[in-house]
Amino acid sequence: MSDVKIAAELRTEFGKGAARRLRRADKVPAVLYGHGTDPIHLALPGHDTMLALKNPNALVTLDIAGGGNEMALPKHIQRDPLKGFIEHVDFLLVRRGEKVVVDIPVVLEGDPISGSMVSLDQPTISIEAEATHLPESIHVSIEGMDIGTQIHAKDLQLPKGSTLAADEELLVVNITAETAAEPAPEEAEEEAGEGAETAEAQAAESGESDSE
Repeated sequence: MSDVKIAAELRTEFGKGAARRLRRADKVPAVLYGHGTDPIHLALPGHDTMLALKNPNALVTLDIAGGGNEMALPKHIQRDPLKGFIEHVDFLLVRRGEKVVVDIPVVLEGDPISGSMVSLDQPTISIEAEATHLPESIHVSIEGMDIGTQIHAKDLQLPKGSTLAADEELLVVNITAETAAEPAPEEAEEEAGEGAETAEAQAAESGESDSE
């Protein structure tokens, strides 16, 4: 995984009012913690931060004005629920060679046999790997797999240097038979109406036969 650099400034003002002022200036409030050190409160450039954190496990070098460079991983990214811009970031301080536990996306490749349905029960899997060698994803081939196939965490082919940090028996992929599609509400109403009309017609015919 590539290392990206973000320029950072030390923050001396705190609270909601200070955070709003930073965001109006297109900056993102952040905090860096870890290794028993005191938290460092930072202000980051908004656009650069958004680009750097497109990958949720991006290894970042924070170039802190007056404070040197620090390697970090984003541990919590808070976004605006409507507009999606980054409101706050918690960074975890890491050292070169240090191992960390992160959640990696699972990417499915290929298609199972016809008539089957694929359920990705775990879109991410926890692994342990060196902070400077974190994989971006775990690829799983389901090409030609039969109905009833299940893939558990222990079955995954992890990238080199990674070990599983999740429960080995965790169900990741489940391939089942396709189920018949239920009729849309409009179709169901039409079918119910047609059934009622048929029943009325049959009743009418029966009545005519009786009268004869």
